[in-house]
Amino acid sequence: MSTIDSEKLIRHKLSAGRGSPFQTYKNLTVGDVGLGRFVLYELLTMLFGPMPGGIGFWLRKKCYPPLFRSVGRGLIIGRNVVIRHPSNIVIGDNVTIDDNSLIDGRGAGDTGLVLEDEVIINRNCMIQAKGGRIRLGRRTTVGSNSVIVSTAGVELGEAVMTAGNCYVSAGAYRVDGQPAAIMDQDAYSDGPISIGDGAWLGTGVIVLDGVSVGKGAVIGANAVVNKDIPDAAIAAGVPVRVLRTRRNVAY
Repeated sequence: MSTIDSEKLIRHKLSAGRGSPFQTYKNLTVGDVGLGRFVLYELLTMLFGPMPGGIGFWLRKKCYPPLFRSVGRGLIIGRNVVIRHPSNIVIGDNVTIDDNSLIDGRGAGDTGLVLEDEVIINRNCMIQAKGGRIRLGRRTTVGSNSVIVSTAGVELGEAVMTAGNCYVSAGAYRVDGQPAAIMDQDAYSDGPISIGDGAWLGTGVIVLDGVSVGKGAVIGANAVVNKDIPDAAIAAGVPVRVLRTRRNVAY
């Protein structure tokens, strides 16, 4: 268990009120970049971000790549996608990010927030690196309205599939001691979250801090995963428990 530096928490940054409102906004959206790069970000996202139809897709595909650390071919970005700290984001080939999603590389560190080849982020998702890297492996699909938040690292392997409304989030607040308000207590993490290759998270699954889900595992709808799940296991429940092992599957 490790304490999370409060300086990494967005609430702390906003409440601290350091610097001008302009500098605060710049730090939250693009980070420590030059004025020219900031202006480019503002213009591209303002002009093309909400643009509908095929022309909007085409313009974002052509004009957004300079914002990112690196981008492969075949990028598709839907309407009203919010990109924060794009210089910390690495995108592979044929990646799709659907409408109204948030991709935030703020705390991803040197390794960045990585979306490998053929990743699909469905609409209304939030992928946010508060602290520690996020990596979504090749062919991984994140279902609509899902949230992936990293405070100590989150890694989804290749061909992972999550249904809608899943929540993968590292980090929690201490509840004992002073001050009484939970938001003023220290935040902590039990470690990174890992979802193995070929795993499937059913609708509404919650994966908690420091948990590892094995390769090819299946997690039933609305389960709360608070412990490690072995390879090829089928598990469900609140809290989760292993029901059986998938037949004729080897990892």
